Amino acid sequence: MKMRILLVEDDLNLGLVIADHLKTQDYEVISAEDGAEGLVKFNEEQFNLCILDVMLPVLDGFSLAKDIRKINEDVPILFLTAKSMTEDKIKGFESGGDDYLTKPFSIQEFELRVKALLRRSKSELVVEEKTYAIGAYRYDVENQLLNINETQKTLTKKEAQILKILFKHKNQVISREIILKGVWGQDDYFVGRSLDVFITKLRKYFAEDERIVISNLHGVGFKFEVPE
Repeated sequence: MKMRILLVEDDLNLGLVIADHLKTQDYEVISAEDGAEGLVKFNEEQFNLCILDVMLPVLDGFSLAKDIRKINEDVPILFLTAKSMTEDKIKGFESGGDDYLTKPFSIQEFELRVKALLRRSKSELVVEEKTYAIGAYRYDVENQLLNINETQKTLTKKEAQILKILFKHKNQVISREIILKGVWGQDDYFVGRSLDVFITKLRKYFAEDERIVISNLHGVGFKFEVPE
């Protein structure tokens, strides 16, 4: 399986150059142009490495790294930035970064940094099952189909994204912020209300198995309780 890299860079030309070079090295590259889009894509797939520009629109690179660290403590993060001040580098490491490359940089140095981070990486990608059990239900991930007995429900993209995050953190508390940013790329009142609506729908979909509970912990988040 190819190493998969998330590249978040708002400079389109530089992003294309970096992505093309990484692909020539036989890496799979998923690109995003702002921090919010980058976080959504991080939640949609698994990655061996994240390469983040610091000065990103919507959600800056340091904030994006902090959000990624709430979800995954091990995936390596490489910052790309025009800033070379020591305090900026310290801030980058404090936000969860593993390495820091100042623009402009040589493609050879960039390639060596990427290889070094991937060698140290603990994040081996797990082949996700196409279907899995959720209590008495079977869920077809690829087709977003939730099945129980003779009943079948097709989930919307947002419902499927929320279920994926809940299931990944099943039987533990997950904050509203992680779900909101992971699905919508932002955390505000309006998307918060949308999340509540989707949670209500998911509760109805799982109503036939009383052991499955989506608890709302006010001021904290949710807990998706699933029988082991």
